[in-house]
Amino acid sequence: MSDNPNLSTDSPEVFGAGRDLLSLALIDARNHTLHLLSLYEEALGSDNLAVEHAADIEPPLWLAGRIAWFSEWWIARNTQRAYGVDCPVRPTRLAAIEPAADTYWNPGPDQPRDMWSPHLPGMAHVRTYLLHTLESTLELLEHAAETDAGLYFYRLALAHEDLRGEQLVVMAQTLGLALGIEPPPSGAVREALLLPAVSWRLGHAGAGFAFAQETGRREVDVPEFEIDAQPVTWNQFVEFVDDGGYDREDLWQPEAWRWLAEHPEGRRAPRHVEQIGAARQGTGGSVVVQRFGKAMRAGGHHSAVHVSWWEADAWARWAGRRLATEVEWEIAAHVAIRRGFRWADVHEWTAGTLQPWPGSVDDPWSAGTRFDPRPAFGQARVLRGASFATRARLRSARRRGFAMPQRDDGFFGFRTCAC
Repeated sequence: MSDNPNLSTDSPEVFGAGRDLLSLALIDARNHTLHLLSLYEEALGSDNLAVEHAADIEPPLWLAGRIAWFSEWWIARNTQRAYGVDCPVRPTRLAAIEPAADTYWNPGPDQPRDMWSPHLPGMAHVRTYLLHTLESTLELLEHAAETDAGLYFYRLALAHEDLRGEQLVVMAQTLGLALGIEPPPSGAVREALLLPAVSWRLGHAGAGFAFAQETGRREVDVPEFEIDAQPVTWNQFVEFVDDGGYDREDLWQPEAWRWLAEHPEGRRAPRHVEQIGAARQGTGGSVVVQRFGKAMRAGGHHSAVHVSWWEADAWARWAGRRLATEVEWEIAAHVAIRRGFRWADVHEWTAGTLQPWPGSVDDPWSAGTRFDPRPAFGQARVLRGASFATRARLRSARRRGFAMPQRDDGFFGFRTCAC
Protein backbone atom coordinates (compact mmCIF):
# COMPACT_ATOMS: atom_id res chain seq x y z
CA MET A 1 0.00 0.00 0.00
CA SER A 2 1.54 3.29 -1.10
CA ASP A 3 0.30 6.84 -1.08
CA ASN A 4 -0.85 8.54 -4.26
CA PRO A 5 1.34 11.67 -4.58
CA ASN A 6 -1.67 13.59 -5.87
CA LEU A 7 -3.69 12.98 -2.70
CA SER A 8 -3.86 15.51 0.12
CA THR A 9 -4.85 15.24 3.76
CA ASP A 10 -8.16 16.88 2.78
CA SER A 11 -9.17 14.02 0.49
CA PRO A 12 -11.68 11.42 1.70
CA GLU A 13 -9.29 8.87 0.21
CA VAL A 14 -6.92 9.53 3.10
CA PHE A 15 -8.92 6.88 5.00
CA GLY A 16 -7.51 4.33 2.57
CA ALA A 17 -4.05 5.85 2.35
CA GLY A 18 -0.76 4.54 3.68
CA ARG A 19 1.43 5.58 6.58
CA ASP A 20 2.98 8.75 5.16
CA LEU A 21 -0.22 10.57 4.26
CA LEU A 22 -2.00 9.22 7.31
CA SER A 23 0.66 10.63 9.62
CA LEU A 24 0.26 14.09 8.05
CA ALA A 25 -3.52 13.86 8.44
CA LEU A 26 -3.19 12.90 12.12
CA ILE A 27 -0.93 15.91 12.71
CA ASP A 28 -3.43 18.13 10.90
CA ALA A 29 -6.31 16.80 13.01
CA ARG A 30 -4.46 17.39 16.27
CA ASN A 31 -3.47 20.91 15.22
CA HIS A 32 -7.12 21.60 14.42
CA THR A 33 -8.17 20.37 17.86
CA LEU A 34 -5.61 22.62 19.52
CA HIS A 35 -6.77 25.52 17.36
CA LEU A 36 -10.39 25.00 18.41
CA LEU A 37 -9.35 24.90 22.06
CA SER A 38 -7.57 28.23 21.59
CA LEU A 39 -10.72 29.71 20.05
CA TYR A 40 -12.76 28.45 23.01
CA GLU A 41 -10.22 29.92 25.41
CA GLU A 42 -10.46 33.29 23.69
CA ALA A 43 -14.26 33.23 23.49
CA LEU A 44 -14.68 32.24 27.15
CA GLY A 45 -11.87 34.42 28.47
CA SER A 46 -10.69 31.54 30.63
CA ASP A 47 -8.20 28.72 30.35
CA ASN A 48 -10.41 26.20 32.16
CA LEU A 49 -13.09 26.47 29.43
CA ALA A 50 -15.91 26.27 31.98
CA VAL A 51 -19.33 26.22 30.29
CA GLU A 52 -22.89 25.86 31.52
CA HIS A 53 -24.36 22.41 32.03
CA ALA A 54 -26.65 21.27 29.22
CA ALA A 55 -28.04 17.93 28.07
CA ASP A 56 -26.35 18.05 24.66
CA ILE A 57 -23.02 19.51 25.84
CA GLU A 58 -19.81 17.76 26.82
CA PRO A 59 -17.34 20.10 28.54
CA PRO A 60 -14.86 21.15 25.84
CA LEU A 61 -11.78 20.56 27.97
CA TRP A 62 -13.01 17.09 28.97
CA LEU A 63 -13.79 16.37 25.32
CA ALA A 64 -10.26 17.35 24.27
CA GLY A 65 -8.81 15.03 26.88
CA ARG A 66 -11.12 12.29 25.66
CA ILE A 67 -9.74 12.72 22.10
CA ALA A 68 -6.21 12.12 23.35
CA TRP A 69 -7.32 9.28 25.61
CA PHE A 70 -9.19 7.58 22.75
CA SER A 71 -6.16 7.42 20.48
CA GLU A 72 -3.91 6.13 23.27
CA TRP A 73 -6.52 3.59 24.46
CA TRP A 74 -6.91 2.02 21.01
CA ILE A 75 -3.36 2.45 19.67
CA ALA A 76 -0.48 2.89 22.12
CA ARG A 77 -2.09 0.88 24.93
CA ASN A 78 -3.73 -1.74 22.71
CA THR A 79 -1.40 -4.73 22.34
CA GLN A 80 -3.75 -6.31 19.77
CA ARG A 81 -4.18 -3.28 17.51
CA ALA A 82 -2.67 -5.14 14.55
CA TYR A 83 -5.87 -7.22 14.27
CA GLY A 84 -7.73 -4.14 13.08
CA VAL A 85 -11.51 -4.49 13.00
CA ASP A 86 -11.08 -8.06 14.26
CA CYS A 87 -9.43 -6.82 17.46
CA PRO A 88 -11.17 -8.05 20.63
CA VAL A 89 -13.53 -5.60 22.30
CA ARG A 90 -11.40 -5.89 25.45
CA PRO A 91 -7.82 -6.40 24.29
CA THR A 92 -4.90 -6.58 26.70
CA ARG A 93 -3.65 -3.08 27.42
CA LEU A 94 -0.55 -1.28 28.62
CA ALA A 95 -0.43 1.55 31.15
CA ALA A 96 -1.32 5.09 30.11
CA ILE A 97 1.09 8.01 29.76
CA GLU A 98 -1.16 9.85 32.21
CA PRO A 99 -1.59 7.60 35.28
CA ALA A 100 -5.12 8.89 35.99
CA ALA A 101 -6.24 8.91 32.36
CA ASP A 102 -8.92 6.25 32.80
CA THR A 103 -10.28 7.94 35.90
CA TYR A 104 -10.64 11.21 34.02
CA TRP A 105 -11.88 9.99 30.63
CA ASN A 106 -13.00 6.36 30.96
CA PRO A 107 -14.06 5.45 34.49
CA GLY A 108 -15.08 1.88 35.20
CA PRO A 109 -18.62 0.66 35.97
CA ASP A 110 -18.13 1.28 39.70
CA GLN A 111 -17.05 4.87 39.13
CA PRO A 112 -19.59 6.90 37.12
CA ARG A 113 -18.19 9.33 34.58
CA ASP A 114 -18.19 12.91 35.84
CA MET A 115 -17.43 15.17 32.90
CA TRP A 116 -18.21 18.22 35.02
CA SER A 117 -15.88 17.46 37.93
CA PRO A 118 -13.85 20.50 39.08
CA HIS A 119 -10.96 18.12 39.70
CA LEU A 120 -10.36 17.32 36.02
CA PRO A 121 -7.04 18.44 34.49
CA GLY A 122 -6.63 22.02 33.30
CA MET A 123 -5.75 23.36 29.87
CA ALA A 124 -1.96 23.04 30.20
CA HIS A 125 -2.27 19.42 31.32
CA VAL A 126 -4.67 18.51 28.51
CA ARG A 127 -2.54 20.22 25.86
CA THR A 128 0.50 18.25 27.03
CA TYR A 129 -1.48 15.02 26.95
CA LEU A 130 -2.68 15.80 23.41
CA LEU A 131 0.90 16.36 22.25
CA HIS A 132 2.35 13.31 23.98
CA THR A 133 -0.31 10.93 22.69
CA LEU A 134 0.12 12.25 19.15
CA GLU A 135 3.86 11.67 19.41
CA SER A 136 3.40 8.06 20.53
CA THR A 137 0.78 7.45 17.83
CA LEU A 138 3.11 8.70 15.10
CA GLU A 139 6.02 6.64 16.40
CA LEU A 140 3.94 3.47 16.32
CA LEU A 141 2.51 4.32 12.92
CA GLU A 142 6.02 4.31 11.44
CA HIS A 143 6.23 0.57 12.12
CA ALA A 144 2.60 -0.42 11.44
CA ALA A 145 1.89 -2.89 8.65
CA GLU A 146 0.58 -1.10 5.57
CA THR A 147 -2.59 -3.17 5.45
CA ASP A 148 -6.19 -2.31 6.27
CA ALA A 149 -5.86 -4.25 9.52
CA GLY A 150 -2.52 -2.70 10.45
CA LEU A 151 -3.77 0.85 9.83
CA TYR A 152 -7.36 0.44 11.06
CA PHE A 153 -6.99 2.08 14.47
CA TYR A 154 -4.90 4.96 13.11
CA ARG A 155 -7.60 5.72 10.55
CA LEU A 156 -10.20 5.36 13.29
CA ALA A 157 -8.34 7.83 15.51
CA LEU A 158 -8.30 10.32 12.62
CA ALA A 159 -12.02 9.94 11.91
CA HIS A 160 -12.86 10.16 15.62
CA GLU A 161 -10.89 13.36 16.10
CA ASP A 162 -12.46 14.95 13.03
CA LEU A 163 -15.94 14.10 14.30
CA ARG A 164 -15.12 15.52 17.72
CA GLY A 165 -13.83 18.67 16.06
CA GLU A 166 -17.20 19.24 14.43
CA GLN A 167 -18.83 18.49 17.78
CA LEU A 168 -16.81 21.33 19.31
CA VAL A 169 -18.14 23.72 16.65
CA VAL A 170 -21.73 22.50 17.18
CA MET A 171 -21.36 23.01 20.93
CA ALA A 172 -20.10 26.55 20.37
CA GLN A 173 -23.31 27.26 18.45
CA THR A 174 -25.38 25.71 21.25
CA LEU A 175 -23.56 27.78 23.87
CA GLY A 176 -23.63 30.99 21.83
CA LEU A 177 -19.84 31.31 21.64
CA ALA A 178 -18.25 33.32 18.85
CA LEU A 179 -15.36 31.27 17.47
CA GLY A 180 -14.95 33.26 14.26
CA ILE A 181 -16.25 30.33 12.19
CA GLU A 182 -18.89 31.20 9.64
CA PRO A 183 -20.75 29.21 6.96
CA PRO A 184 -19.87 30.12 3.36
CA PRO A 185 -22.24 32.13 1.15
CA SER A 186 -25.15 30.17 -0.28
CA GLY A 187 -25.12 28.98 -3.86
CA ALA A 188 -27.69 29.60 -6.56
CA VAL A 189 -31.10 28.00 -6.11
CA ARG A 190 -31.86 25.64 -8.99
CA GLU A 191 -34.89 23.70 -10.16
CA ALA A 192 -35.42 20.13 -9.01
CA LEU A 193 -33.59 17.42 -10.96
CA LEU A 194 -35.13 14.40 -12.68
CA LEU A 195 -32.89 11.34 -12.47
CA PRO A 196 -33.41 8.10 -14.41
CA ALA A 197 -34.07 4.67 -12.95
CA VAL A 198 -30.93 2.84 -11.89
CA SER A 199 -29.69 -0.14 -9.94
CA TRP A 200 -27.45 1.10 -7.11
CA ARG A 201 -25.16 -0.57 -4.61
CA LEU A 202 -25.06 0.92 -1.12
CA GLY A 203 -22.35 0.22 1.40
CA HIS A 204 -18.63 -0.22 1.86
CA ALA A 205 -17.02 -3.59 1.26
CA GLY A 206 -13.64 -2.60 -0.12
CA ALA A 207 -10.34 -1.30 1.19
CA GLY A 208 -9.96 1.51 3.68
CA PHE A 209 -11.76 2.55 6.84
CA ALA A 210 -15.54 2.70 7.27
CA PHE A 211 -17.82 3.08 10.27
CA ALA A 212 -19.90 0.02 11.20
CA GLN A 213 -23.13 1.47 9.80
CA GLU A 214 -21.41 1.98 6.43
CA THR A 215 -20.20 -1.61 6.04
CA GLY A 216 -21.98 -4.38 4.18
CA ARG A 217 -23.72 -4.18 0.82
CA ARG A 218 -27.26 -3.60 -0.35
CA GLU A 219 -28.40 -3.67 -3.96
CA VAL A 220 -31.37 -1.39 -4.68
CA ASP A 221 -33.40 -0.91 -7.84
CA VAL A 222 -34.43 2.74 -7.85
CA PRO A 223 -37.15 3.99 -10.20
CA GLU A 224 -36.97 7.41 -11.85
CA PHE A 225 -37.21 10.19 -9.27
CA GLU A 226 -37.22 13.98 -8.95
CA ILE A 227 -35.02 15.45 -6.21
CA ASP A 228 -34.31 18.98 -4.99
CA ALA A 229 -31.06 20.39 -6.34
CA GLN A 230 -30.25 21.86 -2.92
CA PRO A 231 -31.55 21.52 0.65
CA VAL A 232 -34.79 23.29 1.55
CA THR A 233 -34.09 26.99 2.10
CA TRP A 234 -35.27 29.45 4.73
CA ASN A 235 -37.53 31.11 2.15
CA GLN A 236 -39.27 27.78 1.64
CA PHE A 237 -39.46 27.00 5.34
CA VAL A 238 -41.03 30.39 6.13
CA GLU A 239 -43.96 29.54 3.88
CA PHE A 240 -44.65 26.46 6.01
CA VAL A 241 -44.59 28.53 9.20
CA ASP A 242 -46.81 31.26 7.75
CA ASP A 243 -49.31 28.63 6.62
CA GLY A 244 -49.70 27.40 10.20
CA GLY A 245 -47.55 24.34 9.74
CA TYR A 246 -46.75 24.06 13.44
CA ASP A 247 -50.46 24.10 14.31
CA ARG A 248 -51.68 21.42 11.89
CA GLU A 249 -51.74 18.04 13.60
CA ASP A 250 -52.41 16.30 10.28
CA LEU A 251 -48.89 17.18 9.10
CA TRP A 252 -47.13 15.59 12.05
CA GLN A 253 -46.62 11.99 13.00
CA PRO A 254 -48.17 11.20 16.43
CA GLU A 255 -44.80 10.98 18.15
CA ALA A 256 -43.75 14.26 16.55
CA TRP A 257 -46.97 15.98 17.68
CA ARG A 258 -46.24 14.85 21.25
CA TRP A 259 -42.69 16.16 20.86
CA LEU A 260 -44.06 19.58 19.89
CA ALA A 261 -46.33 19.60 22.93
CA GLU A 262 -43.34 18.98 25.22
CA HIS A 263 -41.99 22.46 24.48
CA PRO A 264 -43.36 24.66 27.29
CA GLU A 265 -43.81 27.74 25.10
CA GLY A 266 -44.64 25.83 21.94
CA ARG A 267 -42.28 25.02 19.12
CA ARG A 268 -42.75 27.61 16.39
CA ALA A 269 -39.54 27.25 14.36
CA PRO A 270 -36.28 25.30 14.20
CA ARG A 271 -33.79 25.69 17.01
CA HIS A 272 -31.88 28.98 17.31
CA VAL A 273 -34.56 30.91 15.36
CA GLU A 274 -35.58 34.11 17.14
CA GLN A 275 -38.05 35.49 14.61
CA ILE A 276 -39.67 33.92 11.58
CA GLY A 277 -42.46 35.07 9.33
CA ALA A 278 -43.38 36.54 5.98
CA ALA A 279 -40.90 39.12 4.71
CA ARG A 280 -42.23 42.65 4.82
CA GLN A 281 -41.28 45.39 2.42
CA GLY A 282 -37.96 46.92 3.39
CA THR A 283 -37.01 44.28 5.97
CA GLY A 284 -34.65 42.42 3.64
CA GLY A 285 -35.56 39.02 5.02
CA SER A 286 -37.86 37.03 7.24
CA VAL A 287 -35.75 34.86 9.55
CA VAL A 288 -33.60 36.05 12.45
CA VAL A 289 -31.33 33.41 13.95
CA GLN A 290 -28.79 33.16 16.72
CA ARG A 291 -25.47 32.26 15.09
CA PHE A 292 -22.66 31.66 17.55
CA GLY A 293 -24.26 34.05 20.03
CA LYS A 294 -25.08 36.84 17.60
CA ALA A 295 -28.55 37.62 16.27
CA MET A 296 -28.53 38.01 12.51
CA ARG A 297 -30.84 37.79 9.56
CA ALA A 298 -30.57 34.48 7.73
CA GLY A 299 -30.26 34.61 3.97
CA GLY A 300 -33.44 33.45 2.31
CA HIS A 301 -31.51 31.19 -0.07
CA HIS A 302 -29.46 29.63 2.73
CA SER A 303 -30.34 26.10 3.77
CA ALA A 304 -32.72 25.89 6.73
CA VAL A 305 -30.63 24.51 9.60
CA HIS A 306 -31.02 23.06 13.11
CA VAL A 307 -34.12 21.30 11.86
CA SER A 308 -35.26 18.09 13.56
CA TRP A 309 -36.33 15.09 11.50
CA TRP A 310 -39.88 15.65 12.76
CA GLU A 311 -39.90 19.17 11.30
CA ALA A 312 -38.37 18.02 8.03
CA ASP A 313 -41.02 15.32 7.64
CA ALA A 314 -43.86 17.74 8.47
CA TRP A 315 -42.56 20.29 5.94
CA ALA A 316 -42.41 17.63 3.23
CA ARG A 317 -46.01 16.55 3.95
CA TRP A 318 -47.14 20.18 3.85
CA ALA A 319 -45.40 20.70 0.49
CA GLY A 320 -46.93 17.56 -1.00
CA ARG A 321 -43.50 15.98 -1.27
CA ARG A 322 -41.48 13.46 0.73
CA LEU A 323 -38.02 13.29 2.24
CA ALA A 324 -35.37 11.88 -0.07
CA THR A 325 -34.31 8.32 0.71
CA GLU A 326 -30.65 7.79 1.41
CA VAL A 327 -30.15 5.84 -1.81
CA GLU A 328 -31.76 8.64 -3.85
CA TRP A 329 -29.53 11.14 -2.06
CA GLU A 330 -26.40 9.08 -2.74
CA ILE A 331 -27.23 8.55 -6.41
CA ALA A 332 -27.77 12.28 -6.94
CA ALA A 333 -24.57 13.18 -5.09
CA HIS A 334 -22.61 10.90 -7.43
CA VAL A 335 -24.24 11.54 -10.79
CA ALA A 336 -25.89 14.98 -10.68
CA ILE A 337 -23.14 17.31 -9.40
CA ARG A 338 -22.62 18.78 -12.88
CA ARG A 339 -26.35 19.35 -13.18
CA GLY A 340 -26.43 21.54 -10.08
CA PHE A 341 -26.93 19.07 -7.22
CA ARG A 342 -25.40 20.89 -4.23
CA TRP A 343 -24.48 19.36 -0.90
CA ALA A 344 -22.16 19.97 2.10
CA ASP A 345 -24.18 22.96 3.36
CA VAL A 346 -25.86 20.87 6.06
CA HIS A 347 -26.11 17.27 7.16
CA GLU A 348 -29.35 16.10 5.54
CA TRP A 349 -32.08 14.00 7.06
CA THR A 350 -33.29 11.14 4.87
CA ALA A 351 -36.55 9.22 4.90
CA GLY A 352 -35.91 5.85 6.49
CA THR A 353 -34.69 4.59 9.83
CA LEU A 354 -31.13 3.43 10.34
CA GLN A 355 -30.72 -0.27 9.55
CA PRO A 356 -27.62 -2.44 9.07
CA TRP A 357 -26.87 -3.58 5.53
CA PRO A 358 -26.36 -7.27 4.69
CA GLY A 359 -22.85 -8.34 5.59
CA SER A 360 -22.21 -5.38 7.90
CA VAL A 361 -19.34 -5.74 10.36
CA ASP A 362 -19.48 -4.69 14.00
CA ASP A 363 -16.48 -2.73 15.23
CA PRO A 364 -14.60 -3.40 18.48
CA TRP A 365 -14.63 0.16 19.78
CA SER A 366 -17.98 1.99 19.62
CA ALA A 367 -20.07 0.08 22.20
CA GLY A 368 -21.34 2.47 24.85
CA THR A 369 -20.32 5.58 22.91
CA ARG A 370 -22.35 8.12 20.96
CA PHE A 371 -21.01 6.50 17.78
CA ASP A 372 -22.47 3.02 18.37
CA PRO A 373 -25.16 2.37 15.72
CA ARG A 374 -26.49 -0.85 17.25
CA PRO A 375 -28.87 0.69 19.84
CA ALA A 376 -30.03 3.13 17.15
CA PHE A 377 -31.07 0.56 14.54
CA GLY A 378 -34.76 0.93 13.77
CA GLN A 379 -35.03 4.19 15.72
CA ALA A 380 -32.48 6.76 14.54
CA ARG A 381 -32.77 8.50 11.20
CA VAL A 382 -30.00 8.49 8.62
CA LEU A 383 -28.08 11.68 7.90
CA ARG A 384 -26.22 12.15 4.64
CA GLY A 385 -23.87 14.87 3.45
CA ALA A 386 -21.77 17.27 5.48
CA SER A 387 -21.79 20.78 6.92
CA PHE A 388 -19.43 23.73 6.79
CA ALA A 389 -17.96 22.48 10.08
CA THR A 390 -17.13 19.02 8.67
CA ARG A 391 -13.48 18.46 7.85
CA ALA A 392 -13.00 18.13 4.09
CA ARG A 393 -11.75 14.54 4.32
CA LEU A 394 -15.03 13.47 5.95
CA ARG A 395 -17.09 14.98 3.13
CA SER A 396 -17.86 11.79 1.27
CA ALA A 397 -21.03 11.03 -0.67
CA ARG A 398 -21.03 7.60 0.98
CA ARG A 399 -20.63 8.83 4.57
CA ARG A 400 -23.58 7.64 6.67
CA GLY A 401 -24.41 9.44 9.89
CA PHE A 402 -27.40 9.04 12.17
CA ALA A 403 -29.30 10.76 14.98
CA MET A 404 -32.58 10.42 16.81
CA PRO A 405 -35.43 12.29 15.08
CA GLN A 406 -35.76 14.98 17.78
CA ARG A 407 -32.11 16.04 17.54
CA ASP A 408 -31.68 19.60 16.33
CA ASP A 409 -28.40 20.80 17.83
CA GLY A 410 -26.32 19.75 14.82
CA PHE A 411 -26.14 21.54 11.51
CA PHE A 412 -29.08 19.52 10.18
CA GLY A 413 -31.23 20.29 7.14
CA PHE A 414 -33.09 18.27 4.49
CA ARG A 415 -34.19 18.03 0.87
CA THR A 416 -37.23 16.43 -0.71
CA CYS A 417 -38.40 14.39 -3.67
CA ALA A 418 -41.63 14.39 -5.64
CA CYS A 419 -44.15 11.85 -4.35
